[in-house]
Amino acid sequence: MSVSPKENASTTDAKSHAQTQNFLGGFLQTLKDIFTDKGVLLLLMIAPIIYGFFYPWPYSTEVINHVPVGIIDYDNSNLSQTIVRYASASPQLDTERFLNEQDAQQAIWSDKIAGYMVIPSGLEQQVMSGKKASVSVLGNGGYFLLNKNVQTGFLKAIGTVSAGIEIKKSVAQGIYPTTATANTQAVPLQIMPLYNQTEGYGAYVVPAVSILILQQTLLMSTTMLIGTWYEKRRHRTTIRGWLGRIAALSMCSFIIGCFYYGWAFELHHYPRGQNMLGSLLFLLLFCPTVATLGCVLGLWFRQRERGMQILIFSSLPMFFISGYPWPADQLPAFLQVIRWLIPTTPGVNTSVQLNQMGASVSQVAIGFYALAALWLFYFMLLMLIRWYHADKQSKTVA
Repeated sequence: MSVSPKENASTTDAKSHAQTQNFLGGFLQTLKDIFTDKGVLLLLMIAPIIYGFFYPWPYSTEVINHVPVGIIDYDNSNLSQTIVRYASASPQLDTERFLNEQDAQQAIWSDKIAGYMVIPSGLEQQVMSGKKASVSVLGNGGYFLLNKNVQTGFLKAIGTVSAGIEIKKSVAQGIYPTTATANTQAVPLQIMPLYNQTEGYGAYVVPAVSILILQQTLLMSTTMLIGTWYEKRRHRTTIRGWLGRIAALSMCSFIIGCFYYGWAFELHHYPRGQNMLGSLLFLLLFCPTVATLGCVLGLWFRQRERGMQILIFSSLPMFFISGYPWPADQLPAFLQVIRWLIPTTPGVNTSVQLNQMGASVSQVAIGFYALAALWLFYFMLLMLIRWYHADKQSKTVA
């Protein structure tokens, strides 16, 4: 008795489908499909590693220095020259002299400088006579990072010169120099940055964005894989089979998360490893939550490319409503509710608090509870969509 190739292929597909109905079968088959599908492998494993190398690179200097600025000195006195020297000596500023404000404004409009300082005529005379005197600093508020440096750099220079003037006045009145110096700082201010001691921009933004990268690459690769299964009619499986699929996808993403925590942050000298055990526990919950959401979206989109087309535009909105770059209580009330349906909302803040700030698991328990609730919610949605497709299929056959 001979068996046709079509019948043999059908028997093989049936056996393969039967093997994916249990947890182990779903787990192993998913791993096989991940590493045999170049698109899924690129998104799930290779792209996050490339991001780990190159995304932090533009922020390697961490702190912005040598911001180009202008100085207009209408006074041309010893005092104004002293202010100019102190401003020029600041590592935050790279000064250039202008004859008038019109030239300085033209330089701002052409992006040659980020701001300028105007020293008014008669400044030294007003200071020596004890009258009120002021120096104007104008910065480009459209670029807040540079504008902050412009203001801070000039403020330090003017503040240092002002303190020197006060000391000289006190000494002239017969006060000892040491006492005069102490009087200028009656309440000394000591600023000590915690967690991000370099106050670097990269150390602030990259650890948070890494969690977003982890989420988006896992979501897009999962929807791509589920879409492929749907097109080949291989998406149907049991509850245990879905759990196996979720476990396989989560394991791959967990490895990438360990790569970020254990190597990428170390390479770029970011604050890290303050609570490594808590960070690993976070990944063990975060990755399955995102993978389950990816399965839900994959069954919803039902096409291989659709997930990437939609999700690639959602990254920035997800990050901005997470409460990390902008205070959550300042968001519109509607977004304050909607944002808790996205894993990055508890994920970003919980990760940073554990790995960068050294919080204990109990201190970030709300984040863990939120992720657990999201996983349960996503899994219930997955089972509902699975039941809908099965019911629709049975009605079609009937």
